[in-house]
Amino acid sequence: MTKVSVVIPAYNAMTYLPETLESVLRQTFADFEVLMINDGSSDNIVEWAAEIVDPRVRLISQSNQGASVARNTGITHAQGEYIAFLDADDLWKPTKLEKQVRCLDNNPAAGLVYTWTALIDQSGSPIGTLWVSDIEGNVWQQIVVRDMISNGSSPMVRRSCFETVGVFDPQIKGVEDREMWIRIAACYPFAVVKEPLTLYRRHPGNMTSNRQMIITELRKVFEKAFESAPFELLYLRNQSYGWMNLFAAWGCIEDEKNYKKAIHYRQQAILHYPQLHNTSTYIRLSIRIATMRWFGLQGYERVRGITRTVRQLMLGAAT
Repeated sequence: MTKVSVVIPAYNAMTYLPETLESVLRQTFADFEVLMINDGSSDNIVEWAAEIVDPRVRLISQSNQGASVARNTGITHAQGEYIAFLDADDLWKPTKLEKQVRCLDNNPAAGLVYTWTALIDQSGSPIGTLWVSDIEGNVWQQIVVRDMISNGSSPMVRRSCFETVGVFDPQIKGVEDREMWIRIAACYPFAVVKEPLTLYRRHPGNMTSNRQMIITELRKVFEKAFESAPFELLYLRNQSYGWMNLFAAWGCIEDEKNYKKAIHYRQQAILHYPQLHNTSTYIRLSIRIATMRWFGLQGYERVRGITRTVRQLMLGAAT
């Protein structure tokens, strides 16, 4: 049996897919197969894949049915004991699979292991932002409120988990990975490799840039999760909606440069969960909103540029 099956859903993804695949083939851990799921693409993925000589790589084509069905197709065809998901525009550091396999091998109760994530731009250069979390063990109460994994290219999942919780829900769009991790967390402990081994690419085509769609779909995720939650945990529902709106406000500032929309989502966050007033995330967001409101977009960008430079210098010093 192959140890790891790498599942890469791809829909018109040839801008980044060759680099993404190369990051898999450069892994220090070699006992894997790569299942690229062509989800009805109209680009040249079939011709390109036909020229790949590595026998571990396979292209499976289907009609366009969305990311959830593409991932489910990968799960169906996977031969590996563990399954790692990778979006077609993201990258992995060379030791990612090796360290995740070691973690699951050493923690037989764990169903999922994730890594820290570094954000990169369209050209693959780091932008100085890390998504980090030390949360592991029984994490359902945490992940239903705040997604410590943050992207679908980080986790490696024990294949047997899908026999227990089922596969991805095709009715969920854009946040189907969050919904899946919540289901797995209800049954299995999580583990984390505390290194930024996943590289998440920010670009205009990211599905997460469609703010209102993500909020609509997250509502489905939360309602589904709390439908079967014990009564004593239902108080977490307002926290979930609060953090959802707070992160939407951050997106309006970071991606859209729209402080008025950010104020709207910030207000919604506080209505759901007033205690957010006291969090560093809320305070930093409010500073960003005030900066853009007082100094305009150009002034905000100058301040942001200085902040990014300082952050990168600090990251460089730390490494």
